Amino acid sequence: MTAAREVDLASRLIARLAGRGLTVATAESLTGGLVVAELVAVPGASAVVRGGVVAYAYDVKASVLGVDEDLLAARGAVNDDVVRQLAEGVRRVCRSDVGLATTGVAGPDPADGEPVGTVYVAVADEHGCASWRLALAGDRAAIRAATVQTVIGRALERLG
Repeated sequence: MTAAREVDLASRLIARLAGRGLTVATAESLTGGLVVAELVAVPGASAVVRGGVVAYAYDVKASVLGVDEDLLAARGAVNDDVVRQLAEGVRRVCRSDVGLATTGVAGPDPADGEPVGTVYVAVADEHGCASWRLALAGDRAAIRAATVQTVIGRALERLG
């Protein structure tokens, strides 16, 4: 998928959020800020984007976003429970209506017992939190780009 297509998805999400008077924030590990960058590339994003937290290190995930330290110690950061806690945590910390989160393994090596391309994304809102496990192919850049596209697309789907 091209960068133009991703911006199109981001434009659609920003418009949908604005039309409903909702705000969004991102918690990013794998994507390192790429999701929030896509969102703020859209003119008018300041009306809905509250902010983003890049939580790459375990201690940042725990101390800033409230991810359970015991969970991180036992299972690592690449799992469904962590991505859900990231999405819910950023929603709380940034006081946003919607929280988007990403975590996973972009490579070049496996991590947390998961192969390269294993990614989790989540969308949290007032109705709860939905998450998805992805098995993505490609190099590090391709996996990260596909993750951005997917989490924005899933947010659009969830908002209906």
